[in-house]
Amino acid sequence: MSTRVIGATTGKQAFRALSLIWAFPLVFFLLFTLQACAPGRAPLPPSPPVPPLSPPQVTLLPKPQEPPAVPRAPEPRIREETIKERRPAPQPRSREVTPRLPPRREPAPPPAEDGSLIAKITPKTPPRRAASLRLTEEGRKLLEAGDYAKALSRFEKTIAVDSTNPYGHFYLAKVHHHMGRFQESLNFLDVAESLLGREPYWLAEVFALKGENFRVLGFSQRASSNYSEALRLNPGNRVAADGLSRVREGVETPQR
Repeated sequence: MSTRVIGATTGKQAFRALSLIWAFPLVFFLLFTLQACAPGRAPLPPSPPVPPLSPPQVTLLPKPQEPPAVPRAPEPRIREETIKERRPAPQPRSREVTPRLPPRREPAPPPAEDGSLIAKITPKTPPRRAASLRLTEEGRKLLEAGDYAKALSRFEKTIAVDSTNPYGHFYLAKVHHHMGRFQESLNFLDVAESLLGREPYWLAEVFALKGENFRVLGFSQRASSNYSEALRLNPGNRVAADGLSRVREGVETPQR
């Protein structure tokens, strides 16, 4: 029984194998027939070759032409009226008050040199003072002439007539200085200084002569002090200015 079953099974498998062997050629035949019966398609033409890309051409634009130069017209002259119109208007001044400087004080002029002593005689001058002034003027002229002895005589009479005559005492001191009597000269100058309280010109003459006496006697410091006082009273006193220069330089001048 089993042998029959096995034989039947083997026969079935052999039949199936034969069927598959015969089916493959049939399938190929059908496919070939269908392909032959189908309409033919024209072959596609070959694509044309692509040319190589060339760089883009740059077109140069023509250079623009410059316009012809136009001659410049001469500038018109500006009138003075136009300049005046263009000037800025003056600004209003500020109301700030500028402080005023105090007026400068000019130095007082040096006292004028007195002329002749005769000019001091007025209708109100007492007779004794008038006579004493005339004698003093006579003695001054003799002193300037170098006649010291006669000048001394006139000045002594001057004091005898009016002992309060300051000019007589001054010229007595001056003649003693020229005669080398420096201490006597200083004594008369002290009297003259006490009588000439309000006459800066003559006080300057007194201090200048004092400086001369002290300088000759060797008292340089006292001489310098009197010279300076004389210049304070009268900056134009030449005797004091020259004497002060000599004292500062230490130069001894010969006795006059």
